[in-house]
Amino acid sequence: MQSFSRKIRVSVAEQRLELLESGCCVASYPISTSGYGLGSESGSNKTPLGRFAISEKIGAGSPTGMVFSSREPTGEIAGLGDPRDLVLTRILWLEGLDPGNANTKERYIYLHGTNKEERIGEPCSHGCVRMRNADIIALFDMVEPGTEVVIERS
Repeated sequence: MQSFSRKIRVSVAEQRLELLESGCCVASYPISTSGYGLGSESGSNKTPLGRFAISEKIGAGSPTGMVFSSREPTGEIAGLGDPRDLVLTRILWLEGLDPGNANTKERYIYLHGTNKEERIGEPCSHGCVRMRNADIIALFDMVEPGTEVVIERS
């Protein structure tokens, strides 16, 4: 695992993501974690805790609101009022680094944009960490594959 000076910290209690540079917060964003709680069980729709790394960056250059299905852009641009629950704009795919969250990549847990921006700040996802579309674009441009992500209860 390559060492990076940037690290992402996700606080479930605060529903906030911080980008740290050499330990100092350089960006902070409101997020939404799972409405089903915390855990790593397959099929649970829960947000896993622990240490992760960004395994893949998906969607570079895609327009804001691009709908992704199975990590592929569909060509459809969704508005914020769309009633569906969608993965939009960019995807940072996580892989678990701890024994208890080693199945994270196979569970398709991402940091991603959403059409449910009005619910950012409250736990309502299906396991992923949802972000406002402008925020995921900004974060996407500041991190690389291998960047460490820590998801904490506090």
